[in-house]
Amino acid sequence: MTPAPSGAPDAIIIGTGVIGAAIAFELAKAGFRTLSLDRNAQPGHGSTAGSCAIIRMHYSTFDGTAFAWEGYHYWRDWADYLGLGKDVPLAQFRETGCMVMKAEANGQLARHMAFSAELGCPFEDLSADEVRARMPIYALDSFAPPRRADDPEFGKPNGRTMSGAVYWPNGGYVTDPALSAQNLMAAAALHGAETRLRAEVAAILTANGRVSGVRLADGEEIHAPIVINVAGPGSAHVNALAGVTEDMTIHTRPLRQEVTHVPSPPGFDFETDGMIVSDSDIAVYVRPEHGNHILIGSEDPECDPHDWAASDTDYNRDFTDQWTTQAMRYAQRVPTLGIPSKMRGVVDLYDASTDWIPIYDRSALPGFYMACGTSGNQFKNAPIAGKMMAALVAHCEAGNDHDSQPMQFLLPYIQRSIDTGFYSRKRKINTDSSFSVLG
Repeated sequence: MTPAPSGAPDAIIIGTGVIGAAIAFELAKAGFRTLSLDRNAQPGHGSTAGSCAIIRMHYSTFDGTAFAWEGYHYWRDWADYLGLGKDVPLAQFRETGCMVMKAEANGQLARHMAFSAELGCPFEDLSADEVRARMPIYALDSFAPPRRADDPEFGKPNGRTMSGAVYWPNGGYVTDPALSAQNLMAAAALHGAETRLRAEVAAILTANGRVSGVRLADGEEIHAPIVINVAGPGSAHVNALAGVTEDMTIHTRPLRQEVTHVPSPPGFDFETDGMIVSDSDIAVYVRPEHGNHILIGSEDPECDPHDWAASDTDYNRDFTDQWTTQAMRYAQRVPTLGIPSKMRGVVDLYDASTDWIPIYDRSALPGFYMACGTSGNQFKNAPIAGKMMAALVAHCEAGNDHDSQPMQFLLPYIQRSIDTGFYSRKRKINTDSSFSVLG
């Protein structure tokens, strides 16, 4: 890498969502002069602000499980990790626990339990009676396969009963995802990181066969020998600007999603006594929401059409019948759930990859890196993704051939090494993936 001119950044990071902010923090700590660019008015105000911000450990792949179990520890130790001092308001991690219903669709969670056991990640195998004890509002009829609310068979039990669930006690959620990104950017600033807001990237500059910076929409050019694409739902557009898509077997696209908010059923305080629940039998996940509400998201069953957005800025922000379908699916599990006439919740975009596993990688253009396809299931991994990307940049800029010999990366808390080729842009589609928001 040719050093940046005096006063110029060593690395430009496109995006100040939670993962872009974590990369800025880790690179700045490693001695890089970083400049983060974002078209929004505040850090974390893109798709991060619309994130459900769930912290969970269960994944359908071993590498995904290891990464998530490592990631949990940074949220647990958030204040110490950031080093911002006692007077700075911090995003809060509520460790409610995460219960995943055993279902045919997830193989009764056999793989998930095996991965957690191998990694020393705590979990409990719950019987049906133990599920009822923890969530007395639950009915345990099985309704699989998931259906849309207008299907004539919707809401009809299939004659089977849910056998139980697996409970990960360390699961939970972050109360303010945008604040978490702002915390990271503030921590990065303590190490010299700079930020430019309302700055939209219009072109990726190159010189002598490698990236050389960016041109903004107002025509200003900013030069740096490293550019990292962490643009969330805009990542595909930025990759196209850089001309780096031809050697990629994994691509990303913006996917429109709706998240439903409904009140807790009468007589049960979901905000205090509820938890994260993933339920593939009815294809929804839920978590407590402020005001004793329940947040309901879709697990992307086959019956739900994917709403791919043609633009990451111009898309339908209104609720549709998907909002009602998600509420009614959860009402199958919670018969006393009330469904209000006024729709509340979030409409936003995911940055979804071909196999729903992110790309953390270099590109065919030297100096241009990408942390893409992360939406829906990577919020929890932001701190460790930041560490890994900072290590990857240093590794590649030192002349190592990451494509032919992927970097091996040690996860500091759990002391396990992972092959970062798992996240390669050139990998084969991972058939172990859930091909959904579950990753």
